[in-house]
Amino acid sequence: MNDSSAAGSRLSVLDGWRGISILLVLACHLLPLGPKLWQLNSAAGVMGMAIFFTLSGFLITSFLLSNSSVVDFLIRRIFRIVPLAWLYMAIALFVMNSPSEFYITNFLFVANWPPMWLGSANGHLWSLCMEVQFYLAIALLVVLMRNKWMLLVPFFCIAVTMYRVMNEVHVAINTYYRIDEILAGCILALIYNGRLGDTLAQYSKQMWVAQIILFILFVVSSHPDSGFMNYLRPYFAAAMVGSTLFNGRTLVAQLLNTRILFYIATISYALYVVHPLLEQTWLGSGDTIIKYLKRPLLFAAVLITAHISTFYYEKWWIAFGKTFSRKVVSQSVTS
Repeated sequence: MNDSSAAGSRLSVLDGWRGISILLVLACHLLPLGPKLWQLNSAAGVMGMAIFFTLSGFLITSFLLSNSSVVDFLIRRIFRIVPLAWLYMAIALFVMNSPSEFYITNFLFVANWPPMWLGSANGHLWSLCMEVQFYLAIALLVVLMRNKWMLLVPFFCIAVTMYRVMNEVHVAINTYYRIDEILAGCILALIYNGRLGDTLAQYSKQMWVAQIILFILFVVSSHPDSGFMNYLRPYFAAAMVGSTLFNGRTLVAQLLNTRILFYIATISYALYVVHPLLEQTWLGSGDTIIKYLKRPLLFAAVLITAHISTFYYEKWWIAFGKTFSRKVVSQSVTS
């Protein structure tokens, strides 16, 4: 394996992690994961979102390190996130017979701030709200601080974690209590790209030895009963993902680099967005036995809908966003 293919293999594990993250979230929302007393559904959901946020922070930071155009960044992200999100919001909020303030706060991606404008079919959109808020915040930071913005990321990450500790918040959906999971991914990107010194990068390459330990620590820190460990979850998640990113040839990394996980990762955004509304239909109705007997049909419907959305709806908007961004950036350069 040459250097370029090795690098590609290392980065492809991110698709594997993305596939794992959405599977954990779907399992949390749609399957009974053991007795309720064990709280495994809650743990699975927290794990899935922590991995997702780590990947988001890593990829966004890596993009901004290689392309400092904030305009290009924002246009691409808007056309990646907004078309499906707004379409889903329009349908879900209509079905929920939501008042006007729900439409305003959801379409502006601020519904996860108190007093909260989330319901049964749009409750999961808190994560999209945090994502969009992060995009705007990191873009503003890049504009104001230019090349020094990256030095503030670790500070902000630790500050958010300390704020959680002060308020004894283990898990929350508010941006100010959860964004350290994204920022930990940003730190991982800075380490991976050598922006925090060579020492950290070299140390990180030895992390494969502790992959199993990191996985166990991450699982424990995601459980509601793990107490103080919850505060360290962002860092365990980033370290776990990083251990496979820096060592793409390990067994764990190879298991992540599979076609099925790549496909699931490709449609993961649509899977995440559409599944709660489909659960509100006949496919998710009935008593406990009937409801779970229909789960294969629900999963099939979610999969088909996500596939259609990804390849026949989102794909067009993403391509349009890239074309539009290139035109805007080129015009700003020539003017």
